[in-house]
Amino acid sequence: MAPELDVLVRARRAVVDGHEAPVALGIRAGRIATLAAYDDPVEADAVVELPDDEVLLPGLVDTHVHVNEPGRTEWEGFETATRAAAAGGVTTIVDMPLNSIPPTTTVAALEEKRAAARDQAWVDVGFWGGAVPGNLADLAGLHEAGVFGFKCFLIHSGVEEFPHLSAAEFADALGETAGLGALMLVHAEDADLIEESRAHGTAYAGFLDSRPAAAEEREIDLVIDTARRTGGGAHVVHLSAADAIPALRAARADGVDVTVETCPHYLAFDAAEVPDGSTEFKCCPPIRDGDNRDRLWQGLATGDIDFVVTDHSPCPTELKRRDVGDFAIAWGGVSSLQLGLPAVWTSARERGHGLADVARWMATAPADRVGLVDRGRLEVGASADLCVFAPDESFVVDPARLLHRNQVSAYAGRTLTGTVRQTWLRGVLIDVDAPPRGRLLRRG
Repeated sequence: MAPELDVLVRARRAVVDGHEAPVALGIRAGRIATLAAYDDPVEADAVVELPDDEVLLPGLVDTHVHVNEPGRTEWEGFETATRAAAAGGVTTIVDMPLNSIPPTTTVAALEEKRAAARDQAWVDVGFWGGAVPGNLADLAGLHEAGVFGFKCFLIHSGVEEFPHLSAAEFADALGETAGLGALMLVHAEDADLIEESRAHGTAYAGFLDSRPAAAEEREIDLVIDTARRTGGGAHVVHLSAADAIPALRAARADGVDVTVETCPHYLAFDAAEVPDGSTEFKCCPPIRDGDNRDRLWQGLATGDIDFVVTDHSPCPTELKRRDVGDFAIAWGGVSSLQLGLPAVWTSARERGHGLADVARWMATAPADRVGLVDRGRLEVGASADLCVFAPDESFVVDPARLLHRNQVSAYAGRTLTGTVRQTWLRGVLIDVDAPPRGRLLRRG
């Protein structure tokens, strides 16, 4: 009789049900079919024994990625972004609706995006819709077409084709998404508290001063108040200001449906360590000081910050303006899709966190928030999306070895601990040099 399993993966260390344990994981038809004790006699067509220095993790789920195709494919594209994701242990990404042209603010634009992604995705790809002035009537159609929710800005987005919402427009949009049962992602900074003129020059301190933590705090208060009034589900993206955590905690205690993410660069870097003129560190909101970073880590530890995603926001090398090092004119964004896992793990282990914590922050929790409940976990019935990780192996980041389209990295020259050795999608090892096998995802 033929074995019932296609593949059996034996791992002496695996993150299962929130803790590390030895396991024999059986795969059938692209899904996890069995979880048995490591030494159980289980038959399969193929057996993979992981070395003792490797840990089996669920494939990561990154719900904040700017792919930029079509329209700005020279910034990034589905081919390069998804290959980089696979190299970083990420098996599912959800693409942001802006920086592509057209932005994903209509069903027609969504179909253009899907056409661009089709046949060049090495990992699975979902899509966010965009909420901008004038497209309130388009949100229901986008929701029906399968976007995972909507993204809006409360401040200039950086590109003219994706304008920001006023407070009144935001309330209308959140009321609409509440009726649809859809999630609204919010870039929350208050333009009235930002002094762009202070950012000019090569001093990182000037750029940091131009975007104070109070700008985030005030708009997060607006998000909370609006979610409370409308009953809408809101998610604050890329939190950098730890001072906003108490307000978010209190709102959730009151039953407001609001969650929050942070990013590897806010957890890895200290503003005091950013060299002048190093515009590869520019992002909005900015990387803040070491005390703030410590409190973000505390927020993760207590569950006040829900998860960690990259906000992979690439651009052509010349737009970083490293020739002049002027923070005011450089494009803001940190490209870290391939490096997110080792970047977070390097700091997490130093702070006493385990790989089960990292898997929860970077796989399970983001998957759950967007409804991808069959991903981001090693359990029977889940998609067999796997990351094979060597947690004790260190490397020095060489931008030339990154698979992003433009090899600019804030992590250049930095020693990180933990390497991704294999990434599996639906029970098959991903080969970035072979034809792509990723699928385009729809909500629900």
